Amino acid sequence: MNLPLAQRLRHVETSAIRELFKLLGQPGIISFAGGFPDSALFDVDGLAAAASQTLRDAPGAALQYGATEGHGPLREQLAAFMQSKGARDVAASQLIVTTGSQQALDLLGKCLVDPGSKVIVEGPTFLATIQCFRLYGAELVCAPIDGEGVQPDALEQLIVQHRPRFIYLIPTFGNPSGATLSLARRRRVLELAVRHQVLIVEDDPYGDLYFDQPPPPSLLALSHEVPGSRDWLVHCGSLSKVLAPGLRVGWMVAPAALQAAAVMCKQFSDAHTSTFAQATAAQYLAGGHLPATLARVRQVYGQRARVMGEALRAELGRAIDFVPPQGGLFIWARLTGADGRLADGNALARQAIAQGVAFVPGAPFYATQPDVATLRLSFATAGEADIREGVARLARALG
Repeated sequence: MNLPLAQRLRHVETSAIRELFKLLGQPGIISFAGGFPDSALFDVDGLAAAASQTLRDAPGAALQYGATEGHGPLREQLAAFMQSKGARDVAASQLIVTTGSQQALDLLGKCLVDPGSKVIVEGPTFLATIQCFRLYGAELVCAPIDGEGVQPDALEQLIVQHRPRFIYLIPTFGNPSGATLSLARRRRVLELAVRHQVLIVEDDPYGDLYFDQPPPPSLLALSHEVPGSRDWLVHCGSLSKVLAPGLRVGWMVAPAALQAAAVMCKQFSDAHTSTFAQATAAQYLAGGHLPATLARVRQVYGQRARVMGEALRAELGRAIDFVPPQGGLFIWARLTGADGRLADGNALARQAIAQGVAFVPGAPFYATQPDVATLRLSFATAGEADIREGVARLARALG
């Protein structure tokens, strides 16, 4: 059939990661490809107890339609959660609960992007962000990053040159880069927002997954130190990586006018995020279970990250370069071509599948000028033995 699909679909294509997953059904594949948490670490008992308590205490409210802005008790719990991390002036009324943080990005696209609008993103950045904003016609501009996150001087030059609708950043344990924006740079970014009257979108799904020391405060928490910056800041959060992605609970804190527009657009999309999921999450948070869950996943992911880093150094040596992550779910690496070995992530991905290991090539994470030598490796869902074996297979694929 020759269906008259919307022209906006011409600007996006199927996720390279989703396409890669089609190859992972082969028996014996060790996967470093996924960007999701380990389901074995979900607090099933705690969530089951929270769900049961919800149905005992307020079944009507939990199973009924709800407010588009979100379930009141959950908004209160999320505001308290952010306050505990330094965002002391956040009120429940200032946030909207979204169906995962992905919906927050979609709402930003709907509310802020016109065809041809300039949007600055990190290079590299979250693949779904590239797809989402392009769907609404955005022209994406890549800001360079290093081990300390986005480079403020280069970012300011891009702001002056392109006058973007907004800037999208993952300042803490970025996906895919793993980079964490330094404290000094965070303040610079907030100052740039005020100086140039440009909106900053802070996506923070990984900030609680630190291994040893907590990362610098979020841009939201720091905004009280930079007068006027709160007016130019959007903060997106999620329970997907720290609790369970199946709940589909995220949230967005935004300036009042933008929040009102986002609520209106959410009404058109899904009316509201699952009330039962929200009520269950609220009960879980109110019960004080999250700190213990976070302590467990931090320990497990931290150990797996160390094992993967050590294996990469031992097996691939000078052929690969990376900064050991301090949190999150990923190692972002670059093939150096040392000793005449392969320096193309796309080619290596194909050879790696043949050896029984999978990862995501880095090129799709760039909105422009992709670095084909890069790759993203997730240590979250593989045990330590599988990590060691998978890296050995990767070394064989590299030759």
